[in-house]
Amino acid sequence: MNWLRDHVAVPDSETYHQLAADLVKVGLEEEEIHTSQVTGPIVVGYVKELVPEPQKNGKVINWCQVDVGEHNVLDEDGHKVPRGIVCGAPNIKAGEKVVVTLPGAVLPGDFKIEPRKTYGHISNGMCASERELGLGSDHNGIILFSQYGLTQEQYDALEPGQDAMEILGLHEPTLEINITPDRGYAFSYRGVAREFHHSTGAPFTDKALEYAACAEELSASDGSEGSEVQVIIEDTNPIHGVPGCDRYYARTVRGINASAQSSSLVRQRLLRSGMRPLSAAVDVTNYVMLDVGQPLHAYDLDKIEQPIVVRRAVDGEKLTTLDGKEHELVSEDLLITDSPNGEKGSRILGIAGVMGGLYGEVTAETTNVLLEGAHFDPISIARSARRHKIPSEASRRFERGVDTKLQAAAVYEAAEMLTSVCGGLASSYPTDIDATSAPEAITFRTSEVARLTGLDTSAEEIQRILEDVGCTVEAGEAAGDGEVDTFRVTPPTWRPDITEPCDLVEEVARLVGYDQIAVTVPAVPASAAGHSGLTDSQLRRRQVADTLAEYGLTETISYPFVGEEDFKDFALNAEEIIPVSVELENPLAGDRPYLRRDVLLTLMRTVQRNFRRGNLQASSYELGHVFEWDPQAPAIPALPGGVRPSDEELAALDAGLPKQPLHVAAVFTGTVQETGWMGEKRTADWTDAVEAVTRISERLAAHLSLTQVFGEDVPATWHPGRFAYVKVAEGAGDVTVGRVGELHPHVIESLGLPSHTAAFELDLDALFAAVKYQPLQAKPVSTYPPVHQDFAFIVPVEMTSEEMSTVVRKAAGDLLESIDLFDVFVGPGVGLGKKSLAYAVTFRAQDRTLDASDTEAVRAQIIAAAEAVGAVLRA
Repeated sequence: MNWLRDHVAVPDSETYHQLAADLVKVGLEEEEIHTSQVTGPIVVGYVKELVPEPQKNGKVINWCQVDVGEHNVLDEDGHKVPRGIVCGAPNIKAGEKVVVTLPGAVLPGDFKIEPRKTYGHISNGMCASERELGLGSDHNGIILFSQYGLTQEQYDALEPGQDAMEILGLHEPTLEINITPDRGYAFSYRGVAREFHHSTGAPFTDKALEYAACAEELSASDGSEGSEVQVIIEDTNPIHGVPGCDRYYARTVRGINASAQSSSLVRQRLLRSGMRPLSAAVDVTNYVMLDVGQPLHAYDLDKIEQPIVVRRAVDGEKLTTLDGKEHELVSEDLLITDSPNGEKGSRILGIAGVMGGLYGEVTAETTNVLLEGAHFDPISIARSARRHKIPSEASRRFERGVDTKLQAAAVYEAAEMLTSVCGGLASSYPTDIDATSAPEAITFRTSEVARLTGLDTSAEEIQRILEDVGCTVEAGEAAGDGEVDTFRVTPPTWRPDITEPCDLVEEVARLVGYDQIAVTVPAVPASAAGHSGLTDSQLRRRQVADTLAEYGLTETISYPFVGEEDFKDFALNAEEIIPVSVELENPLAGDRPYLRRDVLLTLMRTVQRNFRRGNLQASSYELGHVFEWDPQAPAIPALPGGVRPSDEELAALDAGLPKQPLHVAAVFTGTVQETGWMGEKRTADWTDAVEAVTRISERLAAHLSLTQVFGEDVPATWHPGRFAYVKVAEGAGDVTVGRVGELHPHVIESLGLPSHTAAFELDLDALFAAVKYQPLQAKPVSTYPPVHQDFAFIVPVEMTSEEMSTVVRKAAGDLLESIDLFDVFVGPGVGLGKKSLAYAVTFRAQDRTLDASDTEAVRAQIIAAAEAVGAVLRA
């Protein structure tokens, strides 16, 4: 918060929780409030004397007498004396002021400081390093205040026993916020301060404007021959016609003290922002980037051979970046190069806006520095950072859009900071190549705010908000009542995300307050069918899901990625499936590069995972898309970006895409009926899968039928004797819409599932297309009594119950009210190759009470029809 106060007047009473709430109101979400894991007492200590003591292991420890003021200890005579502390740090010496953690202090990792005997002494405290205090990664030695960036006056004012928490910045929390990708300007204290101003009205001072005004007073050149720093921009391969670099600003600082360190304030702020202090020059560039949002780069001027050339890479060029990794470059990479031996642009200094190379970097011997501030094309930077997998703090800002007018101001701030710490002289003749263009004006109708958000905001308020955001607003047309209705709005240079009227509406809504937008439930128009706003397909999909959930299954969702291991486990021929499978260019998992053609492959993995983790009741279902690639499909065209494709291009795109029908699959496993006083325990088998399909059929009125096949006609995944195709009547024939049955024992074994695990999968798109729905004609309910009779037919074993029941329905005619199969018997008394099917049949007439002659006549018709198809009434 103390850094934020450099830009905006944050009230002294502001808490971090209130700060988070204020920023959330304008869209900067709180991620976490970090408080120090360190508790005191942590104080300033003065090393009065030390005695080096070599150890047997070759290590030298120092027995130190450290003055900690009021925290000193009493000797035998009751006099206060310095604390005895054992310290093995190589940089400790007498006369230094150090950080001392006293007994009772707690360091990160719940490390408690207590008096302890070590190396033959009682160590009554500990001299601490940056890493031990959680301030950084440096553990080469303890913190010496003489090398901590304090001024001589600040150092002299340090007293033994003084609280060191505030000096080290350990007393203040840090607020971490989440920045959306379109608001790159908020990746700086300048941007966050502006948002705090929008939220609270606190006075905001744009420091960048002050620095820019000072920079304008310098004599800038265009980088041509004769300039102090010669710069050439040669972009021979712009992406989408946009130059990779449209502004390059360079300024030199000569004669700096290479051994000077950044101030303690700069070091603290960098550490608490997650950046490790390195050297004064590098710290300054990082600090300015965090402060105003402009990434900078510092070069050792003595190592640079002019001119500096900004160019695209040549395919195959290589660069070793600061992280020590070698990268092979491509022609889209934008490079910063120099010109040794007069060969223009022959040596690569770094990938522009991403990361520098090993050559030309500032070192401990650098005395002359070149500061670079540039504006790079976001797309070029984003592609290079992702291609080489080296995202950096600079690339994150460039790819989100940096202010095109910020470069001179940022370099000026960096030069002032560097000379104040390291001395030296900043040049009054910077190089500035500026080919940037001003943002385009947007014609904005104020009525759009009300149309899109429902906010009743006056034109004057809209103008005030947009100007506060940084826009230039010019009045345009007036409405009939004389109030201005149209503005010409020019966005500020730091808001490249504002390009259309809807973006301006979003800014108005954001600053008025999203909480001021009324919550209105959209009216759902009544459909012709009289049901809710769901389409027929959506309604039927819900009916399928509801049916399976009511049957006791759990709905799951799985990733649609499969690989050769899945093909093997399901006994599928990979050579046949891979050519018709959609292969991902960049799969999430290398062993699953294909998109599924059956939901069962991925659903079964979910069931398998549940079983392995002890959930034995894992019967589940999933509704999802499958992907059917046609090798003969035309190639998918490359469409232009930024414009709507033509209808012909869209049609060509659709023609090349794989079919993606909606499927439903379910797996039945484990116990489906527990042991109880009403019955015995039963595990899942094929009958459960068939029952689920039957219930779906009844729910959709689809009249699905099963066609059982045997032997080689059964797919390898399924049990050879307990499998059937699911079909639906369409036109003159039947259409296969799914499969049902038990899985093959080998498949069950490979998946580690219980015996008789069953499943089904249906193509819902094909099923919905085949079922024709017509308005239901209700029939009057008969008030006459029913007649119940049972029939048991001996039929050929291959005859299905559906076929036999159809015969009964046709023979009974209008008198039939219902028919239900209640028994199937195969065994003695029936005959070889035969089975018994028993039905409960109900007759009822609409206009009379049936008498014995009526029922005898219809019974005779049923028996005769049965005999005609080879069925005999069982005695």
